[in-house]
Amino acid sequence: MKIGIIREGKNPPDKRVPFTPAQCEEIMGSYPEIELVVQPSKIRCFSDDEYKEKGVPMQSDLSDCDVLMGVKEVPIRNLMNDKTYFFFSHTIKQQPYNKDLIKALLDKNIRMVDYETLTAATNQRLVGFGRYAGIVGAYNGFLAWGMKYDTFSLYPAHECEDRVELEEELKRIQLPSNFKLVLTGKGRVSQGSVEIIELLGLKKVSPEDFITKTFEAPVYTIADCLDYNKRKDGQILNNSDFYTNPEDYITDFPKFSAVADMFIAGHFYGSGSPYIFTREEAKHPDFKLKVVADISCDIDGPVASTIRPSTITDPIYGYNRMTEKEDTIKNEDVITVMAVDNLPCELPKDASADFGDMLMEHVLPALLREDPDTIIGRASICENKKLTEKYDYLSEYAYN
Repeated sequence: MKIGIIREGKNPPDKRVPFTPAQCEEIMGSYPEIELVVQPSKIRCFSDDEYKEKGVPMQSDLSDCDVLMGVKEVPIRNLMNDKTYFFFSHTIKQQPYNKDLIKALLDKNIRMVDYETLTAATNQRLVGFGRYAGIVGAYNGFLAWGMKYDTFSLYPAHECEDRVELEEELKRIQLPSNFKLVLTGKGRVSQGSVEIIELLGLKKVSPEDFITKTFEAPVYTIADCLDYNKRKDGQILNNSDFYTNPEDYITDFPKFSAVADMFIAGHFYGSGSPYIFTREEAKHPDFKLKVVADISCDIDGPVASTIRPSTITDPIYGYNRMTEKEDTIKNEDVITVMAVDNLPCELPKDASADFGDMLMEHVLPALLREDPDTIIGRASICENKKLTEKYDYLSEYAYN
């Protein structure tokens, strides 16, 4: 099998790669049945020379490859007929802006394996950039705090060479002794955020203690879905009930926003779930949050202060909770918002290495040898010019 790593063609350019040069070298040594080539690129976080130094062949024309792997959506003009592609297609939620892409994948007889749909038999996602979204998102949250109060300044994450340099920047951070941070979520994003929070030495406390007690040193808590949501009828059930019947719940987040200084949104927001806090709730006199790092970045959604995405080069803006408009971050009524929607791009080398490790552990064995859990099959959106059975719900989206 011949696998080609394609150059990214989407604008704005993405520097990430599915495999680093070192990982390519390891793959070639571990899988003699693979012929691996890399398409030259001037925008990758790893140079062509770095791949060459590891003995990875460079090849501009990838038409003889069986499998082509990238990161972001491949421009339609670059798609080659009759190939298997791996990338984030952003089509499974029927995203309007990629309607032409799904049509092209079908017309060109492409087998589309979407990274987002690669799951274990338990339905748990196997690969993703969530961990580094959490790492960079938490870092940017503290960058926002320093900007709001002028207590310290950090280099922007994208100006750090790698995670080592980013962690060195953490030494600049100075927080009030009574500082409290609430983090939502229990997945990879949240876990990545915790890595940064714990490097700062914040003490973890239970949600109950976070709400009811005061502390003489900075603390944080992790709020799971039933910590910040409650059933309308007062019953206390379990997470499964919340996932199945989100319409039976209302937010219970005000008990956190009344005592927390910073909020890192690392949760997954399911359709039909209660908003975490609304614009009206943000106006309440007890609302205390001063910085919100919204890694989930759902615009005009569950986190009311996220009224637009921010950018890597300009990651911070102010949301005036009384006027519901953007305002200077120094204003007392303003929540300082970090809502960058492509956070892993700020540490592309580390994020790529983490992503490649997951591909090597879970996906390559299934692609090349045995696949008892049909990992590849279940992640294939289309092949043989047809949507697969699992993704037949995309028919109207794809064919009209």
